[in-house]
Amino acid sequence: MSRCWPAVERFLCHDGRMIGENTVVRRELLRLLAQEMLACGPGRQLVAIDGVDGSGKSTFARELAHAIPDRPVVTIHVDDFLNLQEERHRRGRTSPLGFWLDTYNYAALTENVLEPLGKGGTGEYRAAVTDLQADVTIELAPREAPDNALVLVEGMFLHRAELLGWWDYSIFLDVPFAETARRMALRDGSNPDPEHPSMQRYVGGQRLYFESAQPWARATRVIDNTHPAEPRVMSPQEAMGRQR
Repeated sequence: MSRCWPAVERFLCHDGRMIGENTVVRRELLRLLAQEMLACGPGRQLVAIDGVDGSGKSTFARELAHAIPDRPVVTIHVDDFLNLQEERHRRGRTSPLGFWLDTYNYAALTENVLEPLGKGGTGEYRAAVTDLQADVTIELAPREAPDNALVLVEGMFLHRAELLGWWDYSIFLDVPFAETARRMALRDGSNPDPEHPSMQRYVGGQRLYFESAQPWARATRVIDNTHPAEPRVMSPQEAMGRQR
């Protein structure tokens, strides 16, 4: 995908260089990303917002939705498509491979969101299939997405091979594990050391994802969200060289 699309070049380039080489304030960056998404054209567009646990995906998606003018926005949380606990933990509760392969019900996500909201879809979708707290599947009444909706899908592992072809545009939020573990400790009470044995299911699973998918190479945009007030666009080369 182009890293500086002609339709929005005046927003994304500066003095012949990509604005990704400079730090920009959050609101301005969100505006620039919204402009680039709108350049994808009319009709419904599927946008992935990917990142590890604690990278700030939900907040980024919410703020990005507010930055998109004159188009309806539908936000999907992939955590509402979790497998039930028995399936998620079938390889063991501490298994990194299980976290990478068994966390989400991709068949349900495809059937209820990606197919109906993708090109040529009916627009009739269901926003969730799982009640995490009760550990049961649910069947929600279908909703209708406008024909020109931007559909923001936020969650982990979204640049895996079987999902890649659905996205009209995608973002990978790149944040080092030392920072995401710190955020998770504040949010969930987990250990702040990403190398602690209790974190290896999650950190190890993400490293398997990185090895398999290299999301920074597949995303339309890579955003360094280490400092949320001052996010910046990263090149895939810079992201690839980051220590994780």
